[in-house]
Amino acid sequence: MTEQTSAYKYVFSVNFSGSKKAYSFGTNEEHFAFEDAVVVETIRGIELGAIISEARLASETKVHGELKPILRKATQHDLEAYKRNKDESKHALEVCEATIKRHNLEMKLVSADFTLDRSKVVFIYVADERVDFRDLLRELSSLLKCRIELRQIGPRDKAKMVGAIGPCGQETCCSRFLNEFEVVSINMAKNQLLALNIPKLSGQCGKLMCCLKYEDENYKQLRKGLPKLNEQINYAGKVFRVGGMNVISQTAKLENREEVHFLPFTEAFKDFKTKDGETHEKAEKLPE
Repeated sequence: MTEQTSAYKYVFSVNFSGSKKAYSFGTNEEHFAFEDAVVVETIRGIELGAIISEARLASETKVHGELKPILRKATQHDLEAYKRNKDESKHALEVCEATIKRHNLEMKLVSADFTLDRSKVVFIYVADERVDFRDLLRELSSLLKCRIELRQIGPRDKAKMVGAIGPCGQETCCSRFLNEFEVVSINMAKNQLLALNIPKLSGQCGKLMCCLKYEDENYKQLRKGLPKLNEQINYAGKVFRVGGMNVISQTAKLENREEVHFLPFTEAFKDFKTKDGETHEKAEKLPE
């Protein structure tokens, strides 16, 4: 995206209820304080957010794309309207669910949110396939007396919005701190020598867990110069199969029909070289 010159003097970071992500907004006023409730203009419409940064000079801040404005500090009327809209959103969700059922559409609602000025209600949904919701839009516009936006999200976005506890016992990474989703592949599980049990490697969204990526580079570095699992190697003048490896403790299991050995890498693979002539000793240091 092309970097643009801002039309505003200052930039503040703002976030919205239910979201961990910060968004940049422009203003010519400097008086906003941390946690001030503010009314801002977004691509969805007029919304209520909270300041989570100090003022930054726009001329010294990288701005990508169009910078939307902070319209004003929220008034008591704005705060009351926001609370009222939250209550009305529950009713809008019920109306939309009933209308979807009546039209027999294959879509599952996740949330409903009115913009602060009630000019629009945004429905978030998930669906396995593309949905023709033209009739649904017309009926909802008539029932709710405002503009309707239906936005489809994927299972990872749904998990981020709903939140859950992961197998580690902590809140899922996506709902706690991740702002963007990165590609996670089954090769990352293979690099970490994990059992390829897809249900156990999958998160609340049904996709591979994001945390598989965190230590992937370290595991790839630690595995350089090592044989693959089940590869046959020579040790002590005999042929053994690599039955298992633990790259953290640097130990390997070597086995054949007569013997089983649990050995440190330095002993088990001292005579092993990859096809490129690489040995494990050359790749032991982790990347900084």
